[in-house]
Amino acid sequence: MAADTVNTTLYYFQPPFDNSKPWFEVDIDPKTGQRNSNFTLDSQVLEVENVRGHEDEYDLDSSGFRFLKWSSDFTSFNDDAAIKSAYYKESAEIIKKVTGCRRVVLFDHSTWTSNFSRRVHTNLPQAIRRNRPGVPDISEDTRAPVPRVHVDQTPEAAARRVHMHTPENIASDLLKHRFQIINFWRPINHSALDYPLALCDYRTIDWDNDLIPTTIKFANRVGENFSVKYSPQHRWKYLRGMRTDELVLIKCFDSRMDGKTAILTPHTAFIDPTTPKDAPLRESIELRALVFYDDLSAEIPVSG
Repeated sequence: MAADTVNTTLYYFQPPFDNSKPWFEVDIDPKTGQRNSNFTLDSQVLEVENVRGHEDEYDLDSSGFRFLKWSSDFTSFNDDAAIKSAYYKESAEIIKKVTGCRRVVLFDHSTWTSNFSRRVHTNLPQAIRRNRPGVPDISEDTRAPVPRVHVDQTPEAAARRVHMHTPENIASDLLKHRFQIINFWRPINHSALDYPLALCDYRTIDWDNDLIPTTIKFANRVGENFSVKYSPQHRWKYLRGMRTDELVLIKCFDSRMDGKTAILTPHTAFIDPTTPKDAPLRESIELRALVFYDDLSAEIPVSG
């Protein structure tokens, strides 16, 4: 049976002309509506496969992502405090059940966006990504779907996250055990036909050549993620029309570097040419979680 694929443009990393380390600023220039950076994007027309009907062929330790069906009664996505209490707790329990981990610390429900896409709605909680045409992305509270191929953390940045979001008296001990960073992504209010999420199968990634550490300049600190260079070996997957009772776990880091286990998953939003013209604009929520497999007795709140 032939694979169900679409052809679309994905935006990869184009190195700086002077070969310096790439960087970009989180804050938007109010005059230009753009983020300052020292690199550009490399557009590639590629196939993205719709895996509906064989989602079970992909999991966190082989491909680096996993699709799930999981209904939620939570609907207060305009209430930031409710998200951090009730929705964090519910999501942590799902992650524990799926992974078998010891503990989950949810540390964020907002993400940065690149300087390419500028379609977003203003005056919305930072947790929710709503894709709206014609409104500049001007703050951390107005975040459009990210169209640049990327990975949220490098190994060094992942370790820093442990120190940032767990008690300092046990952070070093936690780092001696296996830990992961996993993003928890799902549509809200309606299916995500518009601007879906594409995920690159880890088994098609060349760690040494494809992943480029990139500095992120925040207002009060410096972070780091991976930009991704194009390779014809990459194989991209998505689940067309993800429903509100469907979610995807996206591995951003795994400290188990044994040569067999998926460490991460490059991902990006993209334009699906099969999306009906009258499809509702995408609304989604994404959480970020530290996932620990330690045997320590200390307790840590779900929200770090």
